[in-house]
Amino acid sequence: MSTERTTVVVTGVGATTPLGGDAVSTWEGMLAGRSGVRRIEADWSQILPVKIAAPLAVDVPDAELISRVEARRLDRSGQMAMIAAREAWADAGAPEVDGERLGVVIASGIGGVTTLLDAYDVLKNPDQGPGRISPLTVPMLMPNGPAASVGIEFGAKAGVHTTVSACSSGAEGIGYGLEMIRSGRADVVIAGGSEAAIHVLPLAGFAQMRALSTRNDEPERASRPYDKGRDGFVLGEGAGIVVLESEAHAKARGARIYAEVAGQGISSDGHHIAQPEPEGRGVARAIKFALADAGITAADLVHINAHATSTPVGDVAEDKAVRAALGADTDHIAVSATKSMTGHLLGAAGAIEGIATILAVHHRLAPPTLNLEDLDDEVGLDVVRGEGRKLPDGQIAALNNSFGFGGHNVVLAVRSA
Repeated sequence: MSTERTTVVVTGVGATTPLGGDAVSTWEGMLAGRSGVRRIEADWSQILPVKIAAPLAVDVPDAELISRVEARRLDRSGQMAMIAAREAWADAGAPEVDGERLGVVIASGIGGVTTLLDAYDVLKNPDQGPGRISPLTVPMLMPNGPAASVGIEFGAKAGVHTTVSACSSGAEGIGYGLEMIRSGRADVVIAGGSEAAIHVLPLAGFAQMRALSTRNDEPERASRPYDKGRDGFVLGEGAGIVVLESEAHAKARGARIYAEVAGQGISSDGHHIAQPEPEGRGVARAIKFALADAGITAADLVHINAHATSTPVGDVAEDKAVRAALGADTDHIAVSATKSMTGHLLGAAGAIEGIATILAVHHRLAPPTLNLEDLDDEVGLDVVRGEGRKLPDGQIAALNNSFGFGGHNVVLAVRSA
């Protein structure tokens, strides 16, 4: 009996983000070093100390891929997931696959929070009340709502799942899809993450934690990973979806292959509900697990898409972890921090950054890091800034780092096809 492990590849990508309404425009925005952060125009922002966020560049439901009727039946996070999934599926060439061999894993860190809070406002309003609550409120607020809706859309019967691990959720969703194919449960998996939490309550909560940047007068300069002047992350929204396939299935249908998802590493800090372990020990373990799972070494790596949220403690802890895991010589690794442009998309962050890592390997280009003007003295990594950087020819590998509240650590390893 053969013990050879199934190779899993990416054949389609889809996204809707603060940088663009699809994966192509999002990637172009990253390479151009464009910021999606802007001032919040809603009246409720006036009561908050934080008045900036990174909303979608192309709002829903005014997009071609979803109708207004559909939009009324889906939470905003579900709308985003559906748009990105449809794009990814079309990009993959709409693979013909038996529904019993098709899976879905779409993550969320918070779920349908805007549906929940808006419904509560209707309930409390004396002119509305419980009789005005939509009968679809519960399906819309469920964290698994986006995954379930996409699964129904494409007839997925191999399993529909939702990974919920705060800001590492999207990367864990892709990793779970990888394991579904490796284990033989599916030939094709639609995987990624979606989040829509730009609302007064989540923003107020994050602001009270002092986790958010308060650079309200300079929105485009607010998210600044690794910079000495960083003061917190910027909340963003969006969705990122990939189509994963076994290499055999993809080649049999002549599909275009972007890259291989070669491995994953998962660990937990066991340290604090919100603060990272200062030395990054759990992150370092996750990196080592991902390398071992992919069968690659630090010498094979040419690129890392860092978690790098622009928080004072987190960025330094990640730097320490990467250097502890990979050794002192990391000068050959181009590090990008794309949250400097997109903001932090919470449960969708790892999926969007997973796509950025896949496209970096595919196009052999590492995006720049925006707003890095004065590198923190404690950061020893080679962070790309100014312009994107050409990656080497030949076989190359990269990592996508994602970490979340609760001490969740997920690292994906991507290898050129």
